Amino acid sequence: MAKKQGKRANHEGTITKRSDGRWEVKITASRDAATGKPMRKCIYGKTQKEAKEKRDEYLVKVKTGTYVKPDTITLGSWVSRWLELFVQPKVKMSTYSKYTINLRAHVIPGLGSIELQKIATEQLQEFYNKKAKTLSSSALAILHQIINGSLKQAVKQKLIINNPAEFTSRPAVRYKEIAPLTANEVAKYLAAAKPGRLYPAFLLDITTGLRRGELLALHWKDVNLETGVLTVRESLSRVEDTATGKTSLVFSEPKTMAGKREVPILPDVVKELKTHRAKQAEERLKLGSAYEDNDLVFCTAEGKPLEPRGFLRKHKQLLEKAGLRGELRVHDLRHTFGTMLAQAGENPKNLQEIMGHADIRTTLGTYCHSSLEDKKRAIEKLASLIT
Repeated sequence: MAKKQGKRANHEGTITKRSDGRWEVKITASRDAATGKPMRKCIYGKTQKEAKEKRDEYLVKVKTGTYVKPDTITLGSWVSRWLELFVQPKVKMSTYSKYTINLRAHVIPGLGSIELQKIATEQLQEFYNKKAKTLSSSALAILHQIINGSLKQAVKQKLIINNPAEFTSRPAVRYKEIAPLTANEVAKYLAAAKPGRLYPAFLLDITTGLRRGELLALHWKDVNLETGVLTVRESLSRVEDTATGKTSLVFSEPKTMAGKREVPILPDVVKELKTHRAKQAEERLKLGSAYEDNDLVFCTAEGKPLEPRGFLRKHKQLLEKAGLRGELRVHDLRHTFGTMLAQAGENPKNLQEIMGHADIRTTLGTYCHSSLEDKKRAIEKLASLIT
């Protein structure tokens, strides 16, 4: 029969000698930060002294906030839970899909089976070093964003004491230098596009700086051909359903308030859009009930949304037809627009709002660079000071 030693002083718990000879301390020291429930703890020792020492060690950890309740959840399971509970509700579907794809492709195979409370900085560093051999610095940054974000939340919930990802290092993200088209290249590109039904799309893109998803999500109700102003409200992307693994085209709101914006349209472009709308009406009339009217400015001949990848393929065909650099991306049409405005001396704040940047530092860092002539004029101002 267990020998009970009676109630101790505050927070010392009840000490009992068990029938198997071990000593047991039952104690309630605080409440669980996540659930609010009392934290009841049973501590064992071979001797009464050992049990008390373990109890005292536990109480110190509770008092200093360094105690974590033992949990065998794996890193893979925890990251999955974090993505579902804390990330999915506040990001675009495409972003959530990107994170879950990276989780399945990299995090789970490499680290997923390790218990969350046993993951160490060295293991994470080895993982990053291995991935750095096959992934770009930006792709590696996304992996760290996922792992680091989930571990930060684990610290907040007192599942772990420290975030081991905080002390890792990775190669600095190497941003590609933007490669806008020259004025001559723009003329060649548009000349190659002009015979096609999507000419107005490429023309509008290069004269408004819309992102590809924004361009393909544009509805006629958001284009005022009388005032020559369009309103960006949505973006179109192909997103994977994490439950089924299947993908579908999804319209979503911009990820920041800056993404929702009004953009002026050049008069000549307005004329092209009016002609385009008339041709689209003919397509709708010809197909009758078979036409899928989604009110999209740019769509298939049947009225369906354009595939972002299909739009990219068409862009590549135009580059080849025009004899231009094959590495130019659709996004470089946006960069071309931003660069032309910056070189024309446009106010950076106006440029930021037109481009839909949430942070003006993005605008300044991407487009507002001094040309060689600007630098020469700046240096020449010193002449009057030294002569």
